[in-house]
Amino acid sequence: MSATKVAARAHEPFVRIIKKDTISRGRAYMIRALALLASLVAGALLLLALGHNPLPVYRDMVIGAFGSAFVTKETVRIAIPLLIAGLGVALAFKMRFWNIGAEGQILMGAVCATYFALYQYQTLPQALLLIVMALAAMAGGAIWGLIPALFKARWNTNETLFTLMFNYIALECVRFLQYGPWIDPKQRGFPKIAMFEPAARLPKVFDVHIGWIVAVVLVALVYLYLTKSKQGYEITVVGESIPTARYAGMSVSRVFLRTMVISGALCGLTGYLVVAGANYTLSESTAGGVGFTAITVAWLSNLNPIVMVIVAVFIAMLQRGSNTIQTTFKIPLAAADVLTGLILFFMLGCEFFLNYALVIRDGKEKPNE
Repeated sequence: MSATKVAARAHEPFVRIIKKDTISRGRAYMIRALALLASLVAGALLLLALGHNPLPVYRDMVIGAFGSAFVTKETVRIAIPLLIAGLGVALAFKMRFWNIGAEGQILMGAVCATYFALYQYQTLPQALLLIVMALAAMAGGAIWGLIPALFKARWNTNETLFTLMFNYIALECVRFLQYGPWIDPKQRGFPKIAMFEPAARLPKVFDVHIGWIVAVVLVALVYLYLTKSKQGYEITVVGESIPTARYAGMSVSRVFLRTMVISGALCGLTGYLVVAGANYTLSESTAGGVGFTAITVAWLSNLNPIVMVIVAVFIAMLQRGSNTIQTTFKIPLAAADVLTGLILFFMLGCEFFLNYALVIRDGKEKPNE
């Protein structure tokens, strides 16, 4: 082997990541099933270390999420914001715009909806009030998503950092309102925003607020938008190759701006559903990590809106079930969260190995060298 090749081989990384060729759907399902099995095994080892039999714990997690009509409704209520925010995140991710700011967009949507709930509930009929709240929330989320897109389109800023920092700005805005202008005087100094009046609360269908109907409709609309519309096709092309999109005459900046407006609007709508359908007030915990969990929903579903329904319900089951086992088995909150995290970690990890492979340098000379 020549000195040049020896030097080149010495600088070759010990482990390389290479892109896999497309694998069959059956093989992909098999890998996902094995990842789920591995996650359950890893979780079982954790439970054994804590002194619990894994089988009853897993059983109670499922029962705690679907064992009665009441807990099933609670699971659906948890899944609704995860699903809608996941749809918003997926639109941005589809064009390789890494929108990590869903949390802030949810909060700003909730802020805009809360204004009308607190100060306009007496001047507008209930139906009109709820519609105005929804539109205001979508506008707030859309603006919060548009600003990073404008900077990306104009100055090619890093959207990951930009959208992430916007989460903290939105949170501080909520804190300012909660401790200042919108503090409820009835609380005698306690920093809390007043509860919404009944007129500003979403009606229920089958004892769950109508957000579940909105979520089902949005899943169909986003699926059709991505697969059947010209704009959806442009999102796909931009995500696969910006130079190709430009060569085809597409305005990449326009695609960024338009898609982030829709993405932010969906996240803002999520905030509206949380404050008007579940919490009935605005607080620092309104988003509650939904914006970050929505990234997991989008990624596990491979950005497919239909699959997101299953993934959102699955994650809602884990969250609801973890609450149950804390009570039933006296498992600490941190341990229950670790158990949920283990399952999601394995599921996300398998998605990596569906698309990439690790190549380890063997250190042997090739025959032609």
